[in-house]
Amino acid sequence: MRQPGGVAIVDAEDYKRGRATNLKDALDYAPGVFVQPRFGSEESRLSIRGSGIQRTFHGRGLKLMQDGVPLNLADGGFDFQAIEPLAAQYVEVYRGANALEYGSTTLGGAINFVSHTGHTAAPLQTRLEYGSFDSFRGQISSGIVSGDQDAYVSFTNSSTDGFREHSAQSNQRFFANLGYAINPELETRFYLTYGKTDSELPGDLTKAQMLADPTQAARVPEFLRGLQPVARFDRVTSDWKRDFELFRFANKTTWESGDEKITIGSFWSNKDLDHPILFVIDQVTNDFGLDVRYDNVADLFGKENHFTFGFAPTYGITEDARFENLFGTRGALFANSHQTSLNADLYAQNSHYFVADVAFVAGAQFSYAERKNRDDFPIGPNNSDSQDWSAFSPKVGLLWDIAPQAQVFANVSRSFEPPSFGELVDANNGGAGLIQLNEQTATTFELGTRGFSDKVSWDLAYYHSLVDDELLQYLVQPGLTQTVNAGDTTHQGIEAALDWELFSGLFAKGGSSAHSAGGKAMAAKAPIEPSEDRIVFRQNYLWNDFRFDNDATFGDNRLPGIPPHYYRAEFLYEHPSGIYAGPNLEWVPEAYNVDSAETEFADSYALLGFKVGYRSKKGLSMFVEAKNLTDEIYAATTSVVDASPAGGGALFLPGDGRSIYAGIEWKW
Repeated sequence: MRQPGGVAIVDAEDYKRGRATNLKDALDYAPGVFVQPRFGSEESRLSIRGSGIQRTFHGRGLKLMQDGVPLNLADGGFDFQAIEPLAAQYVEVYRGANALEYGSTTLGGAINFVSHTGHTAAPLQTRLEYGSFDSFRGQISSGIVSGDQDAYVSFTNSSTDGFREHSAQSNQRFFANLGYAINPELETRFYLTYGKTDSELPGDLTKAQMLADPTQAARVPEFLRGLQPVARFDRVTSDWKRDFELFRFANKTTWESGDEKITIGSFWSNKDLDHPILFVIDQVTNDFGLDVRYDNVADLFGKENHFTFGFAPTYGITEDARFENLFGTRGALFANSHQTSLNADLYAQNSHYFVADVAFVAGAQFSYAERKNRDDFPIGPNNSDSQDWSAFSPKVGLLWDIAPQAQVFANVSRSFEPPSFGELVDANNGGAGLIQLNEQTATTFELGTRGFSDKVSWDLAYYHSLVDDELLQYLVQPGLTQTVNAGDTTHQGIEAALDWELFSGLFAKGGSSAHSAGGKAMAAKAPIEPSEDRIVFRQNYLWNDFRFDNDATFGDNRLPGIPPHYYRAEFLYEHPSGIYAGPNLEWVPEAYNVDSAETEFADSYALLGFKVGYRSKKGLSMFVEAKNLTDEIYAATTSVVDASPAGGGALFLPGDGRSIYAGIEWKW
């Protein structure tokens, strides 16, 4: 790898050996990634290095991509349902400024889902999963090649009643791409995505409610449920949901000749959102994006060199209407806005091996962002507003190949995150206007190493970020949040992952493997086909130390919402025939605060799981996976506030109880 910092690859074959329902299933063993669904759903708290720490839905602070083309909306937010992990060949994770060559400006970095094509996919493949809470997931896909053209098509349907009351979900996704090699130097590929998602929202519980019955939804007392406005806070009575349809069309065209390559990516997406909460949000959003990139890998001064230069503008238009929520039906319109977003990033990076084994990496971005809100509601004050931000973000680093299969690295970088409309809307005014916010910036220092040997592969990084005007979101009333600039904060941590082959040749010696071994997330390790059986100990550890820096109110308190320690481990027996089995552990060993005042905490927990299965490159594959075997009651994630109310706040989102899932797959 050429990046002087945290980068990892997750092979889809690894997470397809178990349940593959959400991003936690796909990315839980990716170094540096913290992902927790808020109620077993696809929407999650997805964070790298404390990015988007306040969000448990509609993510921010990361750049999500499909084959290098952005999935984010123009204002910087993204929807988890726009991603289909089963349609990916592998996933690239670029932590922090290591995503600069893709034009990412954020503290967290970027995640790129690399799609199957007709060349990599089976001619026909089907997969069925079924499990607890009446959860069903089915996929059918096909890859074909005809001369200079190839195509890949995938359709996925999933549904679940959910572990909690009022947490049913239904998702349908169609994904296709069509590639055409115009000539040996020029290729183009078109992408089509359609998604329909319906999700009930059970809401947050107090800790006492969660411990008494984690399956319940957030409700008001029975004798008050028929009253307005009290009934608006009852998730069931007022039918809180987040439903939308997404249509996305994209193209990626690549010209490559000798040492030079030009890539042009473009997209248009249309999203129609119906979102009843305290009120009903009705949004129609159209987003347009372009990314023009030039790469040159010609030697410079007789030394290996790689130069990247690009320009990535995105523009979005949102029609935002808000209605009263009358027992789950739309009432009177009380706000109507026309919103536009513009992000434009000019970026360049150069990696030069000035000596045989040491590269100097330098890069920079210039970014400009603008948000406009035109108030079209004829009654009351005019809440029209416009805000813009700009920044220059440099990066320098060193990459040392200390051995053919091992590297050490160091870098220092700047990041820039303008607020999305999700941060800017004035929650206390029902979303009918914007608040004034500064952009979030940070200076990050990073040091680490990665590599592999015959028995061990590793990825280890330490980072320290000095953050200015961090965008933190607080609950201002049940169901409504408001973002503020927090002033100075610090983020530091350790991202560690280790795959260790403890034993081999126990029962099988020689022969050929029917599957690709796990552990590719560590480094640029090539797929291996073990001819002996083995026991692999797979681990992923995060130390998250995110704090206020001498804040006038909170001093040096920890930022709420993410545990300081997170450990994930798997002890897996793998046979060259394709059989595998073993236990796994998810462990949060220390309680963590859910409010900035550090008055209320989510408890520590340990979850035990087990999976067994058989995976083959062709023909039949199957698995059985059990989760939370001890039926632990725990908070998978939480909302965050400045100070929890006396007696405890409704801030906790319970994780799923004991569950079991089974799947079967066939490839022709």
